[in-house]
Amino acid sequence: MAGADARGYESFRGRVEEFSSASSPWYPPRDVAPEGAPNVVVVLVDDLGFSDLGPFGSEIETPNIDAVAESGCVFTDYRTAPVCSPARASLLTGLNPHRAGFGTVAHVDPGYPGYTCTLPDDAPTLAESLRAGGYATFMVGKWHLTVESQLHDAADRSSWPLQRGFDRYYGSMDGFTSLHHPHRLVRDNSVVDRTGFAEDYFLTDDLTDEAIGMIDDLRANDSHKPFLLYFAHSAVHGPVQAKSEDIRRYRGRYAAGWDALRQERFERQKRLGIIADLSALPESGQNQDRIPAWDDLDEEARELFARHMEVYAACVSEVDESVGRVVKRLRELGELDNTIIVIASDNGGTAEGGLRGTRSYFAQFVSGLPLPEDWVRDVPRELDLLGGPRVHGHYPAGWARVSNTPFRAFKGTLYEGGVHAPLIVSWPAAPEELRGRGLRGQSVFVSDLAPTLLDLAGIPPLPARSGKPALEFDGRSFAAALADAASPGRDLQHFEAFGSRAMLSGRWKALSPVPPTPAEGATGGRWELYDLASDPTETRDRASEFPDTVREMAESWRDEAWRNTVFPLNDDGSLFSTRPESEGALSRETRLTSFRPPLERFRASKLTVLRSFTVIADLEVERDTGGVVVAHGDQGGGYLLAIEDGAPLVSYNAYGDMRRVRAAPLEQGAHRVELRFAEIEGLRWRITLLIDGRAAAEIPEVPMLLGMAPFTGISVGYDYGGPVDWELAERHADGFRFTRGAIVELRYLPGERSRHDRTVLHRIGEAALAVAD
Repeated sequence: MAGADARGYESFRGRVEEFSSASSPWYPPRDVAPEGAPNVVVVLVDDLGFSDLGPFGSEIETPNIDAVAESGCVFTDYRTAPVCSPARASLLTGLNPHRAGFGTVAHVDPGYPGYTCTLPDDAPTLAESLRAGGYATFMVGKWHLTVESQLHDAADRSSWPLQRGFDRYYGSMDGFTSLHHPHRLVRDNSVVDRTGFAEDYFLTDDLTDEAIGMIDDLRANDSHKPFLLYFAHSAVHGPVQAKSEDIRRYRGRYAAGWDALRQERFERQKRLGIIADLSALPESGQNQDRIPAWDDLDEEARELFARHMEVYAACVSEVDESVGRVVKRLRELGELDNTIIVIASDNGGTAEGGLRGTRSYFAQFVSGLPLPEDWVRDVPRELDLLGGPRVHGHYPAGWARVSNTPFRAFKGTLYEGGVHAPLIVSWPAAPEELRGRGLRGQSVFVSDLAPTLLDLAGIPPLPARSGKPALEFDGRSFAAALADAASPGRDLQHFEAFGSRAMLSGRWKALSPVPPTPAEGATGGRWELYDLASDPTETRDRASEFPDTVREMAESWRDEAWRNTVFPLNDDGSLFSTRPESEGALSRETRLTSFRPPLERFRASKLTVLRSFTVIADLEVERDTGGVVVAHGDQGGGYLLAIEDGAPLVSYNAYGDMRRVRAAPLEQGAHRVELRFAEIEGLRWRITLLIDGRAAAEIPEVPMLLGMAPFTGISVGYDYGGPVDWELAERHADGFRFTRGAIVELRYLPGERSRHDRTVLHRIGEAALAVAD
């Protein structure tokens, strides 16, 4: 085991096996880390494209990451899962994504082993093995490894970070959040109880402060214990946001457009040796053939699209500054050289902003529903608001294609643009046999990271967990590649996403971009074949020339799929519509308490999304009563009921398009105020405000808040964090807290489900059950 101090290993293993087989809690005692064991820092960036960092050809300023790369190795043939949760599960367990329970993102739970969206009990995480080996274990940022129905405050926390090996945690456990106004922050096992954020608050800075604070707290109490810091950035996932001063640094930088910038990156990559000279830039693939030439756009579109990319570049630079701050602190502590630093992306750059980008992210982030023709995917906003707290935006697909230079397609696909990502590994003080710098062309997969880091740290993986023998790694250590650029890499790897399939075998890659029909079977359907040695950008399909190779690779994929619990394929969409019966309880009538942290996002959504519903507030009104009664959502979409100047106000934020209505002022005394949302045709609601049983005001129709909206949960007595109604928030400080009266009771009454809601609740192992309304 490279870098390992083998002394005491057998006794360590025996202690763990004895403890793990006992009836007591499974967590093994900590061992003492080998003397001189390195710190481990893993920086994972969300949705970062292959070419978005300086060492991979970017024009974006990343001097701190450049310096880390100069002290270590830049891996040019690293692949990951095509979406985020599977990549994170594989990174932390050393298992292939489906074996780790994550065949897709943590928003499904259809009852199949490969799609539980929960890490297996018998799969120790990197943090758990390092913790047992004497490491302190810290995490900040995005978790996204707990199925969304288990994120609320009454949930089973067995899949939360602390229960999966981390001593300390701070961040957002959901798939993404606003960088200016995070919808929900968790510290360790509890939601952070705060009502708002300072005007200059920025999540990337907050996470960096917390990471450095964890290190400083450790060193104040133990000057030698090594640590793992897993820093999982929410950037640059949508909504893409940045600080105004950083956006200004890039003003005008992208006026030349995406065609010119893509070519610049391509030429720079060839000079750096990142890609072979024979690589060609692909023009076809998912949406790529529909991306307009920059010169064909009108001036207004070019100005808007360039501004989107300025925000994205600023966001990447802010990640770089975060890396710089952590590196600086390690240098001040005298520990930088003996710290292994890994920098990677969880998947390729994403085209979810659409061909024209969006300033209404949640309106664009909707799929599988019959949206009406007049559905607005991009509510216009002033250009100077892009990247700020009032806009939940995302850049157009043309810039995503630049991010993934030189590859085709995007996140969510199995083309190289979806799975080929940047990877940097640095350990300046590594033993001589592991020390190296420069480019590395070995094929590496995300499941290789955990075995490699344990190998380098000299810590054996836990042999058992929760009384069960540990699952064997699918990944393998590539530690030898750090010193030896000629050492072998991975030869075989399967992929699956949303029913599409791919197999990598040596120089060949077979890919089936759409699910097969049941009649075609697991190896059937349309397959493409690419020779990555001569055509790394997948421009020439060779399937018709080598049918035997295609057939052999399809059969190899099927064998790997059975071994890795990949089946069933999502060929009919049922994996995303089937949910466990237990979720039915989340749609029952709910009473909420004033001034508590917001009801968690998914828990709140079960009361409102794709259904009619009613909010009932029993109030005691005094002469000067004022404030928010209830708020649900943020600047990305939401609604609120408030009392302002004595009169009820309803504000509805339709993905950035504001609608408001007021009723007559209330007399002093007790009142029942009802807000009724009744579904009407076209995925719309009619909103009626009733005072003491009588209609007082109405908004005849608004587009429903769908998908992940409202994103911020329900707060009672104030408007948490990112306000639903910005102008109202500007008139009143501190979330416009309800004062000089009382919210006696507030209830949500979920009503009839929409006919467009395809959700089916199942009891595992039994026939389908009707959803309880």
